[in-house]
Amino acid sequence: MTADDSGATPRDNDTDDDAVRDVPAGDPPGVGDEGDENNIAVRLEQLILGADRRYTPFQAARGAGVSMDLAARFWRAMGFADIGQVKALTEADVLALRRLAGLVEAGLLSEAMAIQVARSTGQTTARLADWQIDSFLEGLTEPQDSGLTRTEITYPLVELLLPELEEFLVYVWRRQLAAATGRVVRAQDDAEMVDRRLAVGFADLVGFTRLTRRLEEEELGELVEAFETTCSDLVAAHGGRLIKTLGDEVLFAADDAGIAAEIGLRLIETMAHDETMPELRVGIAFGTVTTRMGDVFGTTVNLASRLTSIAPKDTVLVDQAFAEELGRIGDAPVSEADAAAAEKAAEEGTGAPPPTYRFALQPMWQRPVRGLGVVEPWLLSRRD
Repeated sequence: MTADDSGATPRDNDTDDDAVRDVPAGDPPGVGDEGDENNIAVRLEQLILGADRRYTPFQAARGAGVSMDLAARFWRAMGFADIGQVKALTEADVLALRRLAGLVEAGLLSEAMAIQVARSTGQTTARLADWQIDSFLEGLTEPQDSGLTRTEITYPLVELLLPELEEFLVYVWRRQLAAATGRVVRAQDDAEMVDRRLAVGFADLVGFTRLTRRLEEEELGELVEAFETTCSDLVAAHGGRLIKTLGDEVLFAADDAGIAAEIGLRLIETMAHDETMPELRVGIAFGTVTTRMGDVFGTTVNLASRLTSIAPKDTVLVDQAFAEELGRIGDAPVSEADAAAAEKAAEEGTGAPPPTYRFALQPMWQRPVRGLGVVEPWLLSRRD
């Protein structure tokens, strides 16, 4: 949102078409063409927003008690385009500005943090909205035998779904917020709340670039959706967190190395049983990770990515720190030689029953990795 913040006072009830023009439906605040206010797009916007356009950006900022500059920064952070001074905003836009500014004035958030809140919320919900329209509504609004067009079906469908989807969104958000808060509270110290020790893994489809040249667009889209869905379900089911998807690659994290190991192997095993899927490779590293806006950064993340790129097909490679952590928590033997000796002693009746390990680790060849020095990967597998 940009405007001349010269201090001139706009007329609150200005209806001069030369001074203020309406824009048709779009992401609020958004850019649009001249159009009939009675068309379906405008009616849908009014239904979803629950209010009519009443304010220009300058009027909304003034009503919220914030400067035009700060209002523009909030709106851009939320992903809304600059629209000049058209009358496109509602009471909800004013209230949202007032709430964000109020958190800053009360000292609960810094201005920079408030902008981060706006940006993270905008980015997440924009992707959600795009998915729901592209995949959800598109399928439900296929022309019916009634003779109604897709446009005619959309309005009553949105009218029915909107309150249910809104309630469900708030429910899931509260659940996710509770889980994230619990993880932070369980952190050992203040520094660990931001820079935490996590297991971070990448899962990458092998030969995806070749597939893009061979498959039709619809087939490729279905493959990517199936891959992302399978990964999301497996990561969540076993206690990990899906950080993001990148088409042919997913990034996940777990607080526990054993959980990450189980996820990595399950991904390989599940994809191997699906004839429609290419081979998969997984790389996992353990160490300090910086978390920002739901994403993860740092050397540990870079190392996990490098391990993925050098992993053979249908295998999981892990770094030395991850191998040591599995040994520390008792999920893998620190030394295969010691584990074999313990098993032999137990069989001969000269030793205690050996521990039950879930995973096996095999050291691989050392190799230099760009930007990370010499790395010794370990091949992770299930223990027989």
